[in-house]
Amino acid sequence: MTEQANRLGAVLAAIDAANADDPRTTIVDGEARPYEIVYAERMTARLKSMYPDASELLSIAARAQHIRRWDIPRDRYPEGRAGYNDWRKACREHHGEVVSRIMAEHAYAEDEIAHVVKLLKKEQLKKDRESQALENVVDVVFVEHYFDDFLAKYSTYTEDKMIDIVGKTLRKMSPKGHQAALALDLPESTRRLVMAAVEREADTLAKLAKVALD
Repeated sequence: MTEQANRLGAVLAAIDAANADDPRTTIVDGEARPYEIVYAERMTARLKSMYPDASELLSIAARAQHIRRWDIPRDRYPEGRAGYNDWRKACREHHGEVVSRIMAEHAYAEDEIAHVVKLLKKEQLKKDRESQALENVVDVVFVEHYFDDFLAKYSTYTEDKMIDIVGKTLRKMSPKGHQAALALDLPESTRRLVMAAVEREADTLAKLAKVALD
């Protein structure tokens, strides 16, 4: 194994160790496991599926996407869009700080660390190829594993509002992300919402596709 692979493996293991303290659990194959460990593994698996040649730094960003997210509970911030956005910003700052420490401990250069932090903060989306790739992976993992829970949590939302939410997610993705999401084996009700959003956003998605970084 090369020195680079050893270094990457050590960082991914450190990210997993940081996430292993998650007090929240999720059931996978009948076993209760730390919530963020499972999420990180799903991110890595989807990245390898969609981008088998992903760089070392993109691989780190995917694994650390939600690193120690439970440290910043959502209920510290007000309900509503503004509170949600403030919470997400705080989470991204936290993820960047945690992974920066881990990468520094494993002799990554400052510019390498800065690049991973940029990816985690969703900077230059639509302008940076790796930022777009990470966004695609995030959204496909959400649709595949977490969208049904989201629908249940916000069951009071009208169908029109839910379609609008899906549409906003589609706009953040590129055609490669759309293709991967539509290839998922989704429940019929979920697929119907996604397809309704695709139809509603058709003109916008077509324009975005012309400048996509796929």
